[in-house]
Amino acid sequence: MSTSEPVADHRLLRFGLFQVDLRAGELRKDGNRIRLQEQPFQVLAALLSQPGEIVTRDELRERLWSADTFVDFDHSLNTAMNKIREALGDSASNPRFIETLAKRGYRFIAPVQVNRDAPNPAAVNPRPEVAQFSGNSDLREEMVMHQELEVPLPRRTITRRLFGLIQVMYLVFYLVALFHWVGIDRVADSFAPGWLATTMVMTVWLTALVGIPLRLYLISSVAFDHRRFGDNFQRLFVLILPLDLLWATAPLLLIPQIGIGLAFAATAALLYSPFSERTLVRLAY
Repeated sequence: MSTSEPVADHRLLRFGLFQVDLRAGELRKDGNRIRLQEQPFQVLAALLSQPGEIVTRDELRERLWSADTFVDFDHSLNTAMNKIREALGDSASNPRFIETLAKRGYRFIAPVQVNRDAPNPAAVNPRPEVAQFSGNSDLREEMVMHQELEVPLPRRTITRRLFGLIQVMYLVFYLVALFHWVGIDRVADSFAPGWLATTMVMTVWLTALVGIPLRLYLISSVAFDHRRFGDNFQRLFVLILPLDLLWATAPLLLIPQIGIGLAFAATAALLYSPFSERTLVRLAY
């Protein structure tokens, strides 16, 4: 069966270990049903209807989002693609099934088998150079670009781990500060008036007590790969930003021990931390 022959009218499509039942709206792997919401399933079905061919973002908009629907299309489509890749165990940076063409659209690159009434399926093969990633370097570069940030898209595992490590770093900060609060009080008294030193110590206590459950939530969410974590993080960012910026000044309390140069360098690095967290979340979710 040639790639130009439509497959949307067929009931069962197979690729790799997966099977898609277009009539039932089901995605299965080795016979086990995989949960996939309706909108991501429709996006997957649209890509499977044209294997080996580019399906543009505009075509997906016209096909799945009616003109009178007021939604953030780019965000909705990116979310749907993330859910599809999660269900398939696929990666935008090293895809086995769905190739991303920056600012253009997507292409289903794996061989697709169409199950008709006859027992023998026919294979639908994309262009070999796409499946084997042997095309020119420009195409490979486009494939790994993030649609919104326009930066190379790394593996989700890497971005999630980096985000988790940042949360562990802050968690260690909080615990160490609470454990050595007497020393912090002594350092604060050495260069600040009594009332200001007390305020600084109380601020450390309060922000650490708020930060510990917050970091535990962020660590657990990224560890279990919560599907709505991207949206939840955006709502929490108004709390995370001032908290992180406040703790970025913590190295200044260590000037007597580490010197002014290293203290300011550490502060500068920590000032960037909340923005790097947001970028990592956007790359992964």
